[in-house]
Amino acid sequence: MTEQTDETHNIVSENEQIAERKNKLRQWRVEEQAYPNDFKRDTLAQTILAQWQDATEEILEKAHHTVHLAGRIMTRRLMGKASFVHLQDMSGKIQCYVTQNIIGEEAYQAFKKWDIGDIVGVVGEVFKTKTGELSLRVNSIRLLTKSLRPLPDKFHGLQEVETRYRQRYLDLIMSENTRRVFAIRSQTISVMRDFLCEKGFLEVETPMMHVLAGGAAAKPFVTHHNALDMQLYLRIAPELYLKRLVVGGIEKVFEINRNFRNEGISVRHNPEFTMIEFYQAYADYKDMMDLTEELFQAIAKRVLGQPGFDYQGHHFDFSKPFARLTMTDAIIKYHTTLSAQTIQDITALRQTLDTLKLPYKDSDSVSKLQLILFEETVEEKLIDPTFITAYPAEVSPLARRNTADPSIVDRFELFIAGREIANAFSELNDPEDQAARFHLQMQEKAGGDEEAMPYDEDYITALEYGLPPTAGEGIGIDRLVMLLTDSPSIRDVILFPHMRPKG
Repeated sequence: MTEQTDETHNIVSENEQIAERKNKLRQWRVEEQAYPNDFKRDTLAQTILAQWQDATEEILEKAHHTVHLAGRIMTRRLMGKASFVHLQDMSGKIQCYVTQNIIGEEAYQAFKKWDIGDIVGVVGEVFKTKTGELSLRVNSIRLLTKSLRPLPDKFHGLQEVETRYRQRYLDLIMSENTRRVFAIRSQTISVMRDFLCEKGFLEVETPMMHVLAGGAAAKPFVTHHNALDMQLYLRIAPELYLKRLVVGGIEKVFEINRNFRNEGISVRHNPEFTMIEFYQAYADYKDMMDLTEELFQAIAKRVLGQPGFDYQGHHFDFSKPFARLTMTDAIIKYHTTLSAQTIQDITALRQTLDTLKLPYKDSDSVSKLQLILFEETVEEKLIDPTFITAYPAEVSPLARRNTADPSIVDRFELFIAGREIANAFSELNDPEDQAARFHLQMQEKAGGDEEAMPYDEDYITALEYGLPPTAGEGIGIDRLVMLLTDSPSIRDVILFPHMRPKG
C-alpha cells in the first residue's frame, strides 16, 4: 500500500503542474458539465464539529446523520481503495473518509485524479475514526471547481509578506489567522454599530465626493466630474456633513465611512481607510471620553470575550479607566528638561527642538512648537490607553474654545500603543468664530500648507441656523483592529491594501 502526500506536488515545477491541471480540466469538460452549480450544501464544517464533537460512536451510529458539505481540498492521503481528505469551508476544516467500496470504483478513480485546491461537494455521514477524530464517511463526492494553480506548500504557507497582501485570496485560503483577523474586524464593526444604535444614534450615509476638501487637515485626492465639468475631492472626513445633520435635528448620528488621504504609506497609514464618526447634541468632549471607554469595553467583551488582550508584547485591559493628560503635561512628563513655565517659552521650545534636531519654521507659534514636540517625541511613548486633552486652538479649527482658556480647545485624542486611535472635541457652533478660523486656514493654505482647510460657505450658513451644543468623535477602525488582532501593520487588517504596481 502506497501513500501519496502533498509533498509530491513539489517534485515538478509550478508551470508543469498548471499544464497538468489544465489537461485534467479539458478531460473533465469532455466527460461531463464542468463547473456545475447545482450542489446545495446544508451545513458547515464547524457546525458539524460543534454539534457532534462530544457524541460517542454509539450515538453517531444510531443517528446516521447525513450532511451535504462543500469545500476546498486542503490535504489528502491516498491509500489504495481508501483515502482521507480535509475539506475547508468558511468555518474551518473537517476530515472526510472516501472509500471505493462506498462511492464505487469509477467515482473513486476519478476522485484520485483531483488535486489539492479543488473544490468539491460531498454527501456523507458523521462518524469518528479509530483515533477519535470526528469525520465524514463519504457516500458521494463531486468535483465543483477545478483549481488550475497549485496552493503553496502547506507547511510553509505564504512566506513573502508582499505576496500575502497582493494575493489576499491566497492568504485567506492558507492562513487560519488571516481569516480570524478579518472575522474580528467584521465583528468589531458590528459591535460599534449595535452599541451606538442601542443608545439611540441613527446611522447615515454622506457623500464621498466633495466640492470642498474639508473636515480634517489632510491632502486630498482630486478627481473630475465630466458631465458637470468640475473638480471634486475624495472624502477626507464626513465631519461637516454629519454636523449639518445635527443642525437639521438628527441629534445623535453616526457613519461608518471610507476616507481617502493623499499622504504617505506606512505600517500605520493607508491612503484609503475606515473610520466611524458619531455626533451627539447636548454633550461635550468629556462625555465622549466616557462613551469611548464604554464602547471599547463593549468591543473587547463582545468580540474577544474578555477585557484584556496582548498587542506586540504589551498587555492591555479595557476594563480599567483610561489615563487623561493635557498635551503640555504629557510633554513635561516625557521631557524632564521642560517645566510648566518653560513649556510656554518659545526660546526654550526652540532650543529643545534644535537639540532633538526636529525641524520647525521661524514663524511657528508656541502652540505649533508644542505640537511638533508632542507628535514627534511623545505620541510613541503613550502605550497605555491615554486621552490627551487641551490642544491649541490654532491647530483645531473645528473645535470649541475652552471657556477658561480660549487659547486651547475642548478636545482629546486617544492614544494606545503609541498611536492615535480616536479624535474628538466639543464642536465649534459659533458661526462667526468658525468663519474667522476658516479664514486663518485659508491664509495657511496660501502660505503653502496643503493640508489646511478651505472656506466652506454652506457650512457657515448651516451654523447660522443653529447647531446645538454638540460633541463628536472619529475612531480609526483599522488601527483599532490592529490592536485587537495583534497585527503589526495596517496592511494586515485591510483586505486589499494599496501596493505599488509590480515591475
